[in-house]
Amino acid sequence: MLFDFEPMTPMQCFEFLTATVVPRPIALITSLSPEGLVNAAPYSFFNIMGTEPPVVACTVLPTPDGCMKDTDRNIMSAREFVVKLVPEDLAEAMNITCIDAPDDVEELALAGLRTVPSSKLKTPRIEGSPVAFECLLHADVPLSANQFIAIGRIVRAHVADEFVVDGAKQVFDTPGLRLIGAMHAAKWYCRTSDRFAMDRPTWADWVKHKSG
Repeated sequence: MLFDFEPMTPMQCFEFLTATVVPRPIALITSLSPEGLVNAAPYSFFNIMGTEPPVVACTVLPTPDGCMKDTDRNIMSAREFVVKLVPEDLAEAMNITCIDAPDDVEELALAGLRTVPSSKLKTPRIEGSPVAFECLLHADVPLSANQFIAIGRIVRAHVADEFVVDGAKQVFDTPGLRLIGAMHAAKWYCRTSDRFAMDRPTWADWVKHKSG
């Protein structure tokens, strides 16, 4: 069945994309308002996008009434943000930070989460997240009046000690992170505990196999 995106509404595009592009990693983003209020919210339109420089990209969609979200305003003002990846044991707290609270309410307090200072940025990170990236705003790509892609250049990364196998060689216990991902609709998630491995083919082995 063919789907034409041009006549679709933003909500129809959202429903289609979130139902088909799965799983998606979740960025629990903390940002800092000009008044010093810490905002926290999860976003699944997110991923790593480059290594030179090392960058992540995240799109913050507008509110249901089309307004810009706090995260957008804070990132544009402070030019920085912190990304935390979400393990299973923080899933419920992450979900609470989705709440449509007033602007003067800190979602972190509602979710029972605490912050710890970042290494380089003024924006704090969340205590208990196994992986966190401190990001400076590298570029912003406008998509609509109140929506843009925030491209963050990673300047510092924090990995909980228990998941560092060999720090010098940057070997980590990735399965042990027990990260979750976003699935279809707005309430379905997945675990990363179900995995399978495949060796990446090389052309030399491919030719040898075919000729043999």
